Amino acid sequence: MSKVLYEKDGRIARVTLNRPEVMNAIDDEVPALLEEAVERANTDAGVHVIVLSGAGKAFCSGYDLAYYAQATGGAGHEATQEMPWDPMKDYAFMMRNTQRFMSLWRSHRPVIAKVHGFAVAGGSDIALCADMIVMAEDAEIGYMPARVWGCPTTAMWVYRLGPEKAKRMLFTGDRIDGREAERIGLVHKAVPASDLDDEVERLAERIATVPTNQLMMQKLVINQAIEAMGLAQTQMFATIFDGITRHSPEGINFKHRAEERGWKEAVRERDLGTFDWTQNRPINPQRG
Repeated sequence: MSKVLYEKDGRIARVTLNRPEVMNAIDDEVPALLEEAVERANTDAGVHVIVLSGAGKAFCSGYDLAYYAQATGGAGHEATQEMPWDPMKDYAFMMRNTQRFMSLWRSHRPVIAKVHGFAVAGGSDIALCADMIVMAEDAEIGYMPARVWGCPTTAMWVYRLGPEKAKRMLFTGDRIDGREAERIGLVHKAVPASDLDDEVERLAERIATVPTNQLMMQKLVINQAIEAMGLAQTQMFATIFDGITRHSPEGINFKHRAEERGWKEAVRERDLGTFDWTQNRPINPQRG
């Protein structure tokens, strides 16, 4: 079974992230398969709109840290190199993934992301590259690696939220639910989880009645306004900085902690703020 599923349903292409056993975590194959699915929809004259979703309990839980952070030896070498590290090797690897996520942005067919469960870390990068996001009210979105070991390479937070709200999200690494995401303008709409499928279907079916050339022109015009603000340059810096975060002293300490204690424990300490990554010790041993 493919890690990214593709189905055509009338004028709607349905692309589904399909690693439900790990909440659709991103491995080396998922970005390429996602790009292939988007290209398939774009070369089908009968497709007017793409609905992107995740199988199982979540949209996407981000990069598969059991592979990239916890792994030792040869596995996960792309994410953390031996010192001294080659920043351009890292940049080439991560920019390749960034550009594959951005296939959603470049798609000539509008893309609706249907978010349930979680769209966090690298999963938020994917969701925010879509044209519109519809979330379940109880779903959560955020970029927790902003606390250590990550910088969102697609850099879409600032373009969707503006500087102050983007800083709030990336200075804290907080997750917010669908209700707050709608309130601050990050997503198009949040609805009860039981209504999510119907809400997305209504929107997709409405868009699907518009000719593809009209949809393409409107998307190109709107995207160009964002790109004129320097999106490509911002993504270049964000992708370079992402590599730096993983090879900084704090990033290396996080990687070692994940190897020693397991990635779930390292992530828990990161997200709760109970570990000092600079000093490489718990801030509050009673909670560590």
